[in-house]
Amino acid sequence: MGTFILWMMSDYNVETINDGLNEFNVKFHGPKESLYEGGVWKIRVELPDAYPFKSPSIGFVNKIFHPNVDELSGSVCLDVINQSWSPMFDLLNIFEVFLPQLLLYPNPSDPLNGDAASLMMKDRKQYDQKVKEYCERYAKKEDTTKSTADNETDDDDITDEEAGSSDDEIAGHADP
Repeated sequence: MGTFILWMMSDYNVETINDGLNEFNVKFHGPKESLYEGGVWKIRVELPDAYPFKSPSIGFVNKIFHPNVDELSGSVCLDVINQSWSPMFDLLNIFEVFLPQLLLYPNPSDPLNGDAASLMMKDRKQYDQKVKEYCERYAKKEDTTKSTADNETDDDDITDEEAGSSDDEIAGHADP
């Protein structure tokens, strides 16, 4: 069954982890006409033993700024998937419907990233700016080919204070 799943995902760049078929990374492009357009993420997929009767777990390997994605672990708030999951669904539903919908229509009232949620509700312009900045910094095509270890060392270069002050500068310069 695992090879069938990977075959179905043939339009996607899929890389298996530990030669197993129940854990793999999939390259995912941000949906068109969203703040995430142009970004490329590596999505880690883990299929539970009871798949397809139980939903897969999904996580972003490279960072993304989104109310419903945990910034540190990359895990996605999958209540929606778990509640509406059916064995009739397959992984293509996740990459062609669920993830694009999640990025197009964030839900700040049920956040995994409280900072993203409150910024989205308080200052939409600054939120949009920060989403785009994360895309620039973490979701370039070449970033998805780097190993996770490389990404972790990148993160250490910037402290939260520095990131906060650079956001203000960028937001200040954005207006003519």
